[in-house]
Amino acid sequence: MKELTKHVGHIDLAMRNSANGHESCVVWFTGLSGSGKSTLAFALEQHLFNRGIHVYTLDGDNVRLGLNSDLDFSLRDRAENLRRIAEVSRLMQQAGLVILAAFISPLESDRALVRSIIGESNFLEIYVSTPLETCISRDPKGLYKKAIEGEIAEFTGISAVYEAPLNAHLTIDTTHKETEEILPQLEKIVLQKIKWNV
Repeated sequence: MKELTKHVGHIDLAMRNSANGHESCVVWFTGLSGSGKSTLAFALEQHLFNRGIHVYTLDGDNVRLGLNSDLDFSLRDRAENLRRIAEVSRLMQQAGLVILAAFISPLESDRALVRSIIGESNFLEIYVSTPLETCISRDPKGLYKKAIEGEIAEFTGISAVYEAPLNAHLTIDTTHKETEEILPQLEKIVLQKIKWNV
């Protein structure tokens, strides 16, 4: 696209971080539906916000109801869904925010693309490794039941593969732990990443 020119403003990321009192990053939660990604992200958002950190959560359903409402659940559109989210996350991170992104993102290739768009130095991957059996037993949206009965095709964990991350910064299983038990280790890794109160 040779007709396009990238414009650079007068306020850079270092200035924004200095004004905020912390660095910015994208915390990417990946895991099966019902694993606890969104629950953890929204709880962490509240904790970080209470500390005065500029933070925002991007959730899979919320994004698909707006920005990506034109996409279906084909492999191609799922990849495009994540590409767009990664681009939005990068822009928000460059604006000085800590972004908590909760998306199934089942394929390693798609997560690698997300990392490359956002940049390794700005990225934390959290693998919510809650087993399929636990996720099925929760089934908060009734989606596993529909997938098992054949009403939903290509459903991750049932008729479509989930590739576990190989290099996650943190792995969490929510099967036997309450959210409040998990939050301290989550909060610690994020606070270290953004150099809070260094």
